Amino acid sequence: MNYISSSQNQIIKEVRCLKDKKHRDAKKMFFIEGIRFVQEAMEENVNILKILISEKLEYLNGGKQILKSIKQRDIPVFELSDKLFKEISDTDNPQGILAIINMKEYLLYDVFDDKNFFIVLDSIQDPGNMGTIIRTADAAGATAVLISKGCVDVYNPKVLRSTMGSIFHLPICFCKDMVKDLQDMKNRGIKLCAAHLEGQLNYYDLNYKDNVAVIVGNEANGVSDSIREISTDLVKIPMEGGAESLNASVAAGLLMFEVMRNRVKK
Repeated sequence: MNYISSSQNQIIKEVRCLKDKKHRDAKKMFFIEGIRFVQEAMEENVNILKILISEKLEYLNGGKQILKSIKQRDIPVFELSDKLFKEISDTDNPQGILAIINMKEYLLYDVFDDKNFFIVLDSIQDPGNMGTIIRTADAAGATAVLISKGCVDVYNPKVLRSTMGSIFHLPICFCKDMVKDLQDMKNRGIKLCAAHLEGQLNYYDLNYKDNVAVIVGNEANGVSDSIREISTDLVKIPMEGGAESLNASVAAGLLMFEVMRNRVKK
């Protein structure tokens, strides 16, 4: 195990750079933090490039166990002082372990399957919403999550923490031309179901047993006009109270689990 004592060390500089989206995109790398998160990455055989740990890790709950797991793998490990680790951490109370990971890129055409249950995110901006939707899509058994160009960065540390490890369980596809990709999906017989305040159907009245893509729009503006026009169906979530709309991740969760309910019910 190598020890890093200087804040000017190249690896420390690399972690600091990876807090910025521009550098993440250029390097095709990101980092995750926390005992549970790093353990999840190892269990999913994610391509971990380096692991950084603090001196206190072995004294934390689960610390000795993850150190044992790391020793069984051929991953470069670097130890830092607690003070230096806190300087590079993105959390207020770091657990003393951080992993640098290679991004895994998916093309839409690589993830089509026999169930084709997609979640399409159109300019979702809030990191918490993005992470929660990815986690919920994982729980609902989605095929993949499609991300438009206007969305918050999936590899933003706040997004990653909100996914609770689900970022490693299902494909994330980044769409350069969302309308074109949706048209291709439509040509394949995939129903494009967009959540929209002007929807003519309640979300629970649509048949989701066939191939389907659930589309959720921007928190403030909803689904963009170009995507609304190409959608097969617009659905609404009826509300009895005075709220004008639901949080994007809540709306997405309702739609996703309605799809799952339709598919698993006898």
